[in-house]
Amino acid sequence: METTTITTSNNSPARAVAINALAVVGFIVLIIIGMAFAVYAASFVPKAVNSLNGAAVYLSSIFVPSDKAGIEVVAPGTTVPFAEAPGAGIASTTATTTVAVTPTTTGTPSAGTPEYTVYPTGGTNPNPVLTGLPDLMVDITATGYLTSSDTATFVKSDTVPDNMRGAVKFTIKNAGTNTSGRFTFEAPLPTSSSYTFTSASQDSLLPGEHIDYVLGFDRAKSGSSRTITITVDQDGKIKEVSESNNSDSATVTIK
Repeated sequence: METTTITTSNNSPARAVAINALAVVGFIVLIIIGMAFAVYAASFVPKAVNSLNGAAVYLSSIFVPSDKAGIEVVAPGTTVPFAEAPGAGIASTTATTTVAVTPTTTGTPSAGTPEYTVYPTGGTNPNPVLTGLPDLMVDITATGYLTSSDTATFVKSDTVPDNMRGAVKFTIKNAGTNTSGRFTFEAPLPTSSSYTFTSASQDSLLPGEHIDYVLGFDRAKSGSSRTITITVDQDGKIKEVSESNNSDSATVTIK
């Protein structure tokens, strides 16, 4: 028996038009979604990145030498004024040139080599012997805020206004009797995300020397009695007279 296969097709013009229209509409929707995503990414992603990487800490320091006396070199014949020292009773002194005279039968006596004298300017030992141990100590002298990223704009205050950078002034001093060696300090800061600032290695201090610092920070966390703590030699690497004065704390209200 002969089998006949019949193939049918639907060539309806209306259906073809509908399919093409749906395809065009879908393509347009995809374009609109892509454009909307691009706008979102352009506006949101930089803010997200800035919220992670935009915070900063600002630090300045001023070295202050010891108040121990220095030395001064003067030439022969110079009159040197002295600050009156207790019990010294001397207002000034004069360095003189030593003249060496050798008896001869002929010729003229010649002057010897001039002698230069080193005088202490304050009546104390200009070169104290360094013995014993150093003693690093921290003293927070003021809290406040910065009006810009420049630490010179520090304003002393117990309150940090809204949108201002928190700041603290402090001093690190060597109160011991020997050089401190290089040191670091750290400061857990009251920022919106927990953060501890650790300094770079600082210059060694002689006995009596100190460094005055201003430390500012972004993204201060609002609240009352926020604590700022400064700790020097936080790892205990320097052998000192005392470790009990290596930290100091202060509180500040952040709006």
